[in-house]
Amino acid sequence: MAFVCARCGSCCRYLGDYLAIERESAPFEFACCAVSTGTEFTARIDEDKRALFRDRGFPEAHPHACPFLRPDGEYVVCTIHGTRPEQCRAYRCVILRISRPGGGEIGRVHGTFGLFSDDPDLRAAWEDALRVISLTAPDAEEQLQRFLEKRGYRVT
Repeated sequence: MAFVCARCGSCCRYLGDYLAIERESAPFEFACCAVSTGTEFTARIDEDKRALFRDRGFPEAHPHACPFLRPDGEYVVCTIHGTRPEQCRAYRCVILRISRPGGGEIGRVHGTFGLFSDDPDLRAAWEDALRVISLTAPDAEEQLQRFLEKRGYRVT
């Protein structure tokens, strides 16, 4: 299933401790470090987002957010999308949304295959799924979706 970003910014609101700007190396270009991996990278502000990046209000109001995160109308966007580090490229906040047929959402599965739900029946079904599905399998998402759909859940 293809992941589609909702551009809500939730994933990056607490990444300020994980991406560090070491220095500005050129206008709109920064030497950075992905702190969790120690990986150095060069971040370039996307040309179409330079005006957004100039606005310092968001990082001042959200000091723990990624330093490259900025609001853009109703969305929150990454201003270095083209040069973001690998950990950002691989991250997906929600890979599955689970509901009862005809009902509202009762659970979410995040990119690390963690289930977030208070529904005891869904939690039990999830535990059953984990007994028979390897989360390292290349088609783990599809297997989980099929498993839960067979249990009567709607998965998107």
